[in-house]
Amino acid sequence: MTEVVAALIWRGDTFLICRRPANKARALLWEFVGGKVEPGESREAALKRECREELDIALEVGEVYAEVTHTYPDLTVHLTLFSCTTADEPRLLEHADMKWITAEEIPMYEFCPADEQILLRLGEGKR
Repeated sequence: MTEVVAALIWRGDTFLICRRPANKARALLWEFVGGKVEPGESREAALKRECREELDIALEVGEVYAEVTHTYPDLTVHLTLFSCTTADEPRLLEHADMKWITAEEIPMYEFCPADEQILLRLGEGKR
């Protein structure tokens, strides 16, 4: 099982979503920014590193918002999503696109399947 972390970055009543690059697995699907936890790395440290690498932002990591285990055809992930904030303006360094959306806008985007349970919770207005 692959340990993965992601950031639910809030700005007011919107949160940040990123579109995966065309050359990666689950190409062009939307997701929360994050990535794999490296050996010996804490989940929080991994999330801060991934957000620096992918969006050039420093992150304030808060509480765990949700944990999900999902099996894709090529791997099984255990995803931990943290509620986060940043004072920085994200820059696209890896993703194809990014958007700040409200919970009401979730249906307008096609997300990675591992995010489905999380999106249902967000859609119910649970922060």
